Amino acid sequence: MDKLLFGISGLPIGSGLKKIDYATGIKYIKSIGLDAMELLFVRNVNVTDKNKDIILRTKLDNEIYLSAHGSHYINLNADQPDKQEQSVERIIKAMEGLSKVKGSSLIVHPGYYLQDTKEETYNTIKENLLKLPYTEVDIRLETTGKGTQFGTLEELVSLCKEVGKCKLCIDFSHIHARGNGCLKGYHDFAKILQYVMDELGRAALDDLHIHMGGINYNEKGEKHHLPLSESDFNYVECLKALKDFNVKGCVILEGPLVEKDALLLKSTYKRLC
Repeated sequence: MDKLLFGISGLPIGSGLKKIDYATGIKYIKSIGLDAMELLFVRNVNVTDKNKDIILRTKLDNEIYLSAHGSHYINLNADQPDKQEQSVERIIKAMEGLSKVKGSSLIVHPGYYLQDTKEETYNTIKENLLKLPYTEVDIRLETTGKGTQFGTLEELVSLCKEVGKCKLCIDFSHIHARGNGCLKGYHDFAKILQYVMDELGRAALDDLHIHMGGINYNEKGEKHHLPLSESDFNYVECLKALKDFNVKGCVILEGPLVEKDALLLKSTYKRLC
């Protein structure tokens, strides 16, 4: 990519339209100055043969970047082998759905440690990721917000080195929550970006998928998303670090205010530039 795009997770909430779907949502976010939408496949793949054509046409007409968030029912380290297989199948179905509308990135929470060691979990998840086909859709492994979830930055960077079809999704809010409020200032965000560049090269920062938003947490990690104004997440310093490292790619706002906070992120970033 040649710049940093800003968009929303799911559908906008303030359009005033009686009927809002992916196509009308894409038109609306384009009209207010946003660049991207992350489709929500968290319960089912809701791009179908019935709506794929209008979504694709609207995406192309409005030059909107599309990604998708994969199922919440994925655990590539499930105790039962058949549940691991079902998780692989869910990822493949999501990849197929996103391909129908020429989407770029599928965001995936890989799984949970359960009773396994971190090393055992890592190896099982790697084996299952290697089963996925190579397509035009990038598998983006997302940093997770709870200590019970596999998905530290270090774990995912290592997987991206070993599994060629995988790229990184940095959810700064999840990292902040998992560390019980660990991202306090500019240096904390810069340290993450420097680590990614050191380990994965400049190319990783030239095509980075990012989640950001207000978040509520406790010592166990993430609880739920909040508006940026009601959270201690230091989005200004995060955006400064993204600017200074000349990060390119896509920033997706997650939270209850959706496009309002996404526009706040974009306008703040523009002022920094």
